[in-house]
Amino acid sequence: MEGREMKPIKVGVVGIGHMGKYHVKCYHDIPEAGLTAIADVNTEILSNVAKEYGAVPYADYSQLYDKVEAVSIAVPTRFHYQVARDFLNAGIHVLLEKPITQDIKEAEELMAIAQKNNLVLQVGHVERFNAAIWELKKVLNKPLFVECRRLGPFNTRIDDAGVVLDLLIHDIDIVLNLINSAVVEIHAIGTRVYSQEHEDIANVQIIFANGCIANLTASRATENKIRTLAITQPDAYIFLDYAEQDIHIHRQTTGNYILTHDTVGYQQRSVIERVFVHKDNPLKLELFHFLSCIANGTKPLTTPEDDLTALRITLSVLEQIKARILCRR
Repeated sequence: MEGREMKPIKVGVVGIGHMGKYHVKCYHDIPEAGLTAIADVNTEILSNVAKEYGAVPYADYSQLYDKVEAVSIAVPTRFHYQVARDFLNAGIHVLLEKPITQDIKEAEELMAIAQKNNLVLQVGHVERFNAAIWELKKVLNKPLFVECRRLGPFNTRIDDAGVVLDLLIHDIDIVLNLINSAVVEIHAIGTRVYSQEHEDIANVQIIFANGCIANLTASRATENKIRTLAITQPDAYIFLDYAEQDIHIHRQTTGNYILTHDTVGYQQRSVIERVFVHKDNPLKLELFHFLSCIANGTKPLTTPEDDLTALRITLSVLEQIKARILCRR
């Protein structure tokens, strides 16, 4: 745990779906978290999870107000603003799964309430806590080109957001943090495959003021799960695999012309370095950080301005894609 030792913080989880269950499990495994209560409208799932992890179940999340000091909110995106606002107004620290909201004004209001009440409001961007990203930052040197691929098969559990808010937002957030330069241009395209209302494939090119170009692709119509990030910089090509928490650095060492009896060829040699990454559960690290910010005053990884910038860029991408999808009808 970051900072000094602390007594367990009473925590709850609202929304016991796919992601919410992971939060419950991680809190259960963290000694500094006192998993107290969980809430969901699906009483059958709620009861089963409560029995497995020893938390008190509630169908109405308002019943948690006087029972917890902090809460993870993993409800569908359309309910983020309402649920988070209610907990913040009740004086409870909030970790809100990404995206914070689907509207900038709502996100700004939540941050204002948190600041007014001196509460932690952390947005759940779990890839920020992938150990490979931390190691990657140590070897970055004036990136020229970034390529992100976040691909996988269609999943029916996500029914209120497209691939941009579900998947691409992770890479937008990471790239903005890595490049640390103003965005000057955005070009986005996308299409529907299985969904009636939302995009299933998206590609965006982001151009930064420092000249770096990022090309991000997300798909939930690909029958192979891929989570990778590649960076070209003057001295190396860096390849990161999120799932494996693995980094390889390709460095050029020599380049020689080779003369044979009838041809002249060019041979380029490179050295491949594998960076050691101390692998850990990114969600568990994220929850550690949340609790440490509450108990020890640990500085958050990002500022509210960083979170708002990532959301603005993501929503801008989404608007471009929606406009072009409509134009093709």
